[in-house]
Amino acid sequence: MASEEELFASVDALLEEEPQLPPPAERARLREAAGITQARLAVALKTSTQTVKNYENGRSEPKSPRLEAYQRLLKGWAAKYPAHTSSAAAAAPVVAPQPEERKAFTGSAAPERAKVAAPVKVPAALAAPEHPAHSVTSRRSAAKKAAGPAVDPRFPHGPLAVLDGDGCAYGVDGIVLDCPATNVPELVEWTLKESGLGAARLNRYGKDSDPLIVLTAAAAVKLGLPERLEGREQRRSLRLPEDHPVVKQVAKAKWQLTQRGFGPWARIYRKAQGRERQCVQLAVLSWDALDERSWPGVSEMEPADIARVLGVYAQRVITPRGSTAVSGLELMTALRPPTKAVRDEETGNWVSGYNAGSLGAEPMDPAPPEATPEHPVVVNAGWKGGFLNEEAYQWVRDVDTLSDEECTLPFALGLDLNTAFLAAAARLVVGLSAPDHFHAPKFNPKIPGSWLADLSRIELDPRLPSPFTPDGSRPTGPAWYQTHTLAYAQELGHDVHPVEAYLRRETGAYLDPWHDRLKNAYVDTLADLGVTKDLTDAEFLAAMEQHKEKDPALAAVLAAVKATVKGGVGKLRERPQGKHYKEGETWPALSRPTWRPDIRAAVISKARVNMHRKLSNTAKMTGLYPLAVLSDCVVYPSPGESPLDFLPYAASGKPQPGAFRLGPTPGLAKLEGVQSMLWAVGLMEQGYNPARHIKGGDAVLDEGE
Repeated sequence: MASEEELFASVDALLEEEPQLPPPAERARLREAAGITQARLAVALKTSTQTVKNYENGRSEPKSPRLEAYQRLLKGWAAKYPAHTSSAAAAAPVVAPQPEERKAFTGSAAPERAKVAAPVKVPAALAAPEHPAHSVTSRRSAAKKAAGPAVDPRFPHGPLAVLDGDGCAYGVDGIVLDCPATNVPELVEWTLKESGLGAARLNRYGKDSDPLIVLTAAAAVKLGLPERLEGREQRRSLRLPEDHPVVKQVAKAKWQLTQRGFGPWARIYRKAQGRERQCVQLAVLSWDALDERSWPGVSEMEPADIARVLGVYAQRVITPRGSTAVSGLELMTALRPPTKAVRDEETGNWVSGYNAGSLGAEPMDPAPPEATPEHPVVVNAGWKGGFLNEEAYQWVRDVDTLSDEECTLPFALGLDLNTAFLAAAARLVVGLSAPDHFHAPKFNPKIPGSWLADLSRIELDPRLPSPFTPDGSRPTGPAWYQTHTLAYAQELGHDVHPVEAYLRRETGAYLDPWHDRLKNAYVDTLADLGVTKDLTDAEFLAAMEQHKEKDPALAAVLAAVKATVKGGVGKLRERPQGKHYKEGETWPALSRPTWRPDIRAAVISKARVNMHRKLSNTAKMTGLYPLAVLSDCVVYPSPGESPLDFLPYAASGKPQPGAFRLGPTPGLAKLEGVQSMLWAVGLMEQGYNPARHIKGGDAVLDEGE
C-alpha cells in the first residue's frame, strides 16, 4: 500500500500540472468584464480574432512569448474583476493539448494525449456559453456536435482540414478530428471513408469538390515526406522523384497521381466506380503550397487559423485545387460544367451531351492573331499577320504636358480600382464556338472577336493615355483589336472600318456566374472586415485604413479572392513553361477547353476601356489629368491627401456618375497611396511609373498571365 509521503508526492505532481492560464470560460469572463472585444484583444496580442476565440473555448493555447503576455493581462483583469463564485471559473472539464506538445511531435509513435481534468458540475445559470475543449481521445464525436447543421449530410465536417503532426485535423468552424493515419495511403483512405470532408457541387451538372487535406511540416514528416523540396528556385515544377518511397507506397496501394506528380499540390485518385469519385487533394505547407503573395501570412498561422482561412475561401469561392490562379480557372468550369446528361432519343439511354452556355468538353484552336507566337496554329501556318495586344495599361504621362498649375499641387495620390478584371467580366459576352474568318466585315459591337483595323488617324488628348494600346501611345498603323476596343473608338465618334476579322457565331455571358460568386466573396469578406456598402466616402476611407488589422485571417481571404480573379483570367492564356520547350510544340494547357486567349483579351480590353472612360470623364468634370496608370491603379495630382479633395461630387454631396467613385464593390475605387508631387515628377522624369511605387513599395503588375 502506498505511504502517506508517496500519496502527497503524487498529489503535488498533479497540482504542478495545472495549466498556467485560468480555464477558457474564465478567460472569456475576464475579457468581457473589462469591456474588451475579441478583435481588440487579438490586435493587442498580435494574432487573429479566431485565435483569441480558440483560447476562450479551449481549442488551442498560446505559446511563448504570447503566453506570458496573455497570462499577465489575465492576472491584471482577475485582480480588478474577481469572480463572484468559484464554480464559474472551473467550468471547463478538459484541458486542450498544448501547442508545444503538438508542434514537437513529428515521429510515428503515438503522441502524449491531453491531460483530462475532473469534470465539475456547474449550476445551469452559471455555465459558460462556450463549448468546452475537446480531449484528443474524443475529438471525433465532439467534432460532430461542433459542426452544427450541415449543408450537405454527406460532408458533415466541411470541405477541408489541416493535419498536424500529432494527428489533429483542424476543420472549419473549430472542428478538430482525430486522424490515425501514419502514411499517405492510410490518409487517403481515412479522408474518403471516415473524415466526413468534401463539398457539394456548385452546379447541378457539375462534380462535388474533392476533400482537401493540408499538411503542416510536422504532418508531412510523419507521413514520410521530406520537410522541404529541393530546388526551390523552380518551385512550379517541383515534385517528388518517381522512386521516392511515398510515391511507391501510393502506387502499391493502387492509387494514382495526376501528371503533376507529387508536388506542393498533389491529387491522389482511383478511377471512379459508378458515380462515386475517389479523389483527395493534398497541399503541403512547407513546400510553399500557399504562395505568400496570394495568401499573405497564412503559412505562419496556427493550423486552426489556416483551416479557418481556407474554409472561408472554400465556402465563398471553391475548395482550393492548387494556386489561386488554378482555383480561379477551376471555378469557371465548376459553375459552367461542359457537359450534362441528356436522353438519347433512339435508345432512350442517358448519355453525355453539351451543356448550353459552357465552353464544351473539347479544346478549341484560337484564331492566329489571338494565339501566342509559339502556338502550333501560328508556327504551322507561318502566320505573319500580327497579334492581339490587349493588355493592361502601363502608361506614364510625358512630363512636357504638365502645366505649372499641376506642378504646384502638393500631392500625388493613387487610386486603385477594386478587382477591375472582375468588374469587366460582368455581363461580358464572349464567343462559345470556333472562330470564323471574314474579309472586309461591317463592324458590329455585339459580336465578340478579333478585328484588323487602322486607328492611327484618331487624335486624342496627349494628357490621357490612348485607349487603344497598353502603353498609351498612339497606334502607328493597322492592328488587331478585340471588339470592346473598336466599339470604344466608335463610342468616341470615329468611323471604324475593319479590313479582316475572326468572329464567333455562338456567344454567351460565360463568365457571369464566375463574376457573381467572386463579387459576393469579395464584398462579403470586406463587410466582415468592417467595410460595408452603407458607409459614407469618408467612413469608407477610414475603414479601409485599418481593415487588414481587424482580422488578419479574413484579410488573407480577401487577398486570395483578388488573386483568384487575376490569376483565373491569366490562366485563359497560360504560356508554355520549362527551358526544354520548343516553338510549335503543344503544351499541357492547350488540352483544356478553358485555354481561351480570346476571352482573356475581352476581359482586359473591357477593363482598359472602362479605365479610359473614367479618366476622360474625370478630366471633363475636374480639369485634372492623370500622371500615370498601371493596370488598375491611377495616380493623380491632388491639392490634398485624400481622394475627397479632388474627386467630383454634385451639390447634393453625391459622387458624380461616370468618374472615379469610392466604394467597396468591384469597379469602384479605394486609396492606394499618397506621395509628394515632387516625388512623382522625379520618377516620371527618370522614366519610372509612379503608380508602381505610390503605395510605398514595388507593385507587381499582374497582366493576367
